[in-house]
Amino acid sequence: MTALVGDIGGTNARFALWRNQQIESVRVMPTIDYPRPEDAIRAYLQGVGLGVDVLQAVCLACAGPVSGDEFAFTNNHWRLSRKAFCEDLGLSNLLLVNDFTAMALGMTRLREGELIEVCSGQSEPGAARLVIGPGTGLGVATLLPLKDGAWRALPGEGGHVCLPIGSAREAALWARLHGKFGHVNAEAILSGGGLLELYRTSCALDGEQSTLATPAEVTAAALTGDVYAAAVLEQFCVWLGRIAGDNVLTTGARGGVYIAGGIVPRFVEFFMRSGFSQSFRDKGCMSRYFDNIPVWIVTAKYPGLEGAGVALQQLLEGTPGGD
Repeated sequence: MTALVGDIGGTNARFALWRNQQIESVRVMPTIDYPRPEDAIRAYLQGVGLGVDVLQAVCLACAGPVSGDEFAFTNNHWRLSRKAFCEDLGLSNLLLVNDFTAMALGMTRLREGELIEVCSGQSEPGAARLVIGPGTGLGVATLLPLKDGAWRALPGEGGHVCLPIGSAREAALWARLHGKFGHVNAEAILSGGGLLELYRTSCALDGEQSTLATPAEVTAAALTGDVYAAAVLEQFCVWLGRIAGDNVLTTGARGGVYIAGGIVPRFVEFFMRSGFSQSFRDKGCMSRYFDNIPVWIVTAKYPGLEGAGVALQQLLEGTPGGD
């Protein structure tokens, strides 16, 4: 079988062929260059020397809920109708999955060397696993083991839970954020744009001049000796620990926690020294619950594409893998 899988982001769409349960011929294509996903797929196939007629199925991982015929991508200008898409490309199978469902399923395809241990522990057999990833937004999903060794990914909108408060400093930051946004969710801080917002809010709270203009500048400054930027990045890590810990308590994810997404792998050494581990388990009478739960940073290059392939394979084989 030859199928196409895609991981659609705000700036770029990643496409690959899915053959023999593996991805191949990965290409990254700017979404702005194409009016529709169908056009990007035709260009991708032309680039790898194939015609549309070779495709037997397509799976696209997209941000947001994926029910119904009409779908508007939440982070770029693309829209599609499942019916029109299939007619245009001559397909009988189009699977749309939540992007973090695909990310979660991608954890089942990790290879040696694609995980960095943050907290040591032992996965509890049969227990759920949490996948959380700051990137353009904050993705959260849960992996549930099935009897036959397969996994089911449960999507959710855990990135939009309320930002927790665990210190007087966090309460002061939250108050300023609340004054600006009203409802303050986790994604408001635990994302690329959120890191910049945290920096600007911290500067406003402390009377510091805000001189850094992008999330990348904040990270770079923190890693090259800027004490204030380092304190902001430290707070980012601490808040990620609080949210990850809250999700573990909610889902019972004693099988472990995967930290995915594009942000944390950029400052692994800093993260390992940060207060993440302490805030992750800072749950009062439930702190001992976290004693043996492993936490890993995911460094795989294309877990979303791998997961889209797994989702498609599960659909074709009739295994309930995710939505």
